[in-house]
Amino acid sequence: FRYKESLAEDLRRADLVISHAGAGSCLETLEKGKPLIVVINEKLMNNHQLELAKQLHKDGHVLYCNCSTLVETLRSMELSTLKPFPPGQPEKFALFLDQVFGIQ
Repeated sequence: FRYKESLAEDLRRADLVISHAGAGSCLETLEKGKPLIVVINEKLMNNHQLELAKQLHKDGHVLYCNCSTLVETLRSMELSTLKPFPPGQPEKFALFLDQVFGIQ
């Protein structure tokens, strides 16, 4: 997709998501519990997407590749090895901020 207001319905129906390594796209997909292949854009801003893709892969949540290795990744993928992404806990961050700023 070039641009869409929301991918929620597409994500709900998807059996597999292939996405760029934008943080929002990755996290939204993982929070929906969908298997994800991240295709990094090696030409984008000093290849910053690779850092996120590598960490999510290291943690067992995604497979990653680049455009030239996507077909091989699809052929060899074992989606059953992917681990569920743990749900966020924004209340912990809010509590931390409250403590830092002395808010009770």
